[in-house]
Amino acid sequence: MDEISTYWRKCGSCKKEISYSTIYQMCNVSTCRKLVFCSVDCWNLHNPVMNHKSSWAEENRSPRKPEIIIENNDSGQAPRRILVQPKPTAMNQSDDSAEILIVASKLKQYIKDKYDMNTAANVMEALSRDVRRLTDRAVEKARSEGRKTVMDRDYE
Repeated sequence: MDEISTYWRKCGSCKKEISYSTIYQMCNVSTCRKLVFCSVDCWNLHNPVMNHKSSWAEENRSPRKPEIIIENNDSGQAPRRILVQPKPTAMNQSDDSAEILIVASKLKQYIKDKYDMNTAANVMEALSRDVRRLTDRAVEKARSEGRKTVMDRDYE
């Protein structure tokens, strides 16, 4: 039977092992999300090579060490199973009504630039509720017309 690795991943710069349940750095640029770094210094070595204009290192925690569970099957051989606890996110919550659907920074900037006003934090929740309600209506309209694509005209 294979042994479980003693580390989670290796640093993208110095190749040092990053252990389970430890802090690591990740580049905020979407094309570099596969790379992880053991420290901000290693991320700094990566940044000029990739020529990012506006980027930063995001601090994360590596997953816990997986546990091995051995279960007997009919053949008498014990399969190896690795269980990793999923990180709780908004997407795996049962109540999707709590997820914000509005890009807060864009809306706040629009209101500031156009009207020179500030925006309260709970505005995003209210707008998300309205967007959900409008979208539910649009989906029903598309279904009633026999389509599986929601179109702009469904929001009218």
